[in-house]
Amino acid sequence: MTITGIDDSQRKAARLAGIAGLVSIPVVAYANFGIHARLIVEGNVAQTAQNIIAHETLFRTSIALDLIYSAALLVVLAALYVILKPVDRTLALLAAVFRLIYALMWVRMTLNLFDALRLLSGADYLRAFETDRVQALARLALRASFDEYYVGLLFWALAATVCGYLLFKSSYIPRALAAFGIVASGWCAACTFVFIIFPGFANVVNLWWFDTPMTLFEIATSCWFLFKGIGPSRLKENDLRRAHAL
Repeated sequence: MTITGIDDSQRKAARLAGIAGLVSIPVVAYANFGIHARLIVEGNVAQTAQNIIAHETLFRTSIALDLIYSAALLVVLAALYVILKPVDRTLALLAAVFRLIYALMWVRMTLNLFDALRLLSGADYLRAFETDRVQALARLALRASFDEYYVGLLFWALAATVCGYLLFKSSYIPRALAAFGIVASGWCAACTFVFIIFPGFANVVNLWWFDTPMTLFEIATSCWFLFKGIGPSRLKENDLRRAHAL
């Protein structure tokens, strides 16, 4: 086993990943649980439309926060690639691509919010439709984000699984934490895949249990990156040669 040092670019990337990871969580949590949960009323299309119209600025704030979250995902993506590239460049790139798909799905979800706003704007060209139909279309645009999230979640879970494996292999963070990440992310990927095929699976395993363990892993990893940094890697000499050769 060979112990290798950490270069400055990896240290800086770890701090950046830690900051972006920890900033993104409260941002997206407030947007979705502090704003969307307040304005969107399940089973009441008319009330949802009225809430959005009455609090348009607040609704637009949630859009801005979702875009900040999307930007933070890209920062984490780039930082993790820099950190993990010396371990296995191919797998690090694969994880980055998976995380990019998740970030793009989140941008798509944000565009749905603009669609809902446009439908509820009262523009002249919408007068050809009945009010209840326009409201139903706006709610449909909002509902589409639910499905898009779980499509994106599958790729986020795959990215986190690969990252967890590379972190375990390198010992950049405690191996127990990395092992938890592999299990939590693999669990999320499996649950999401089954849920996409069989929506009734949500009655067996609550949706909250899909991604909560993985989210805790990402928060813990971000904290470790920011406050502890990454430790020396313990890779076999052959692995090091292979990583540098790619």
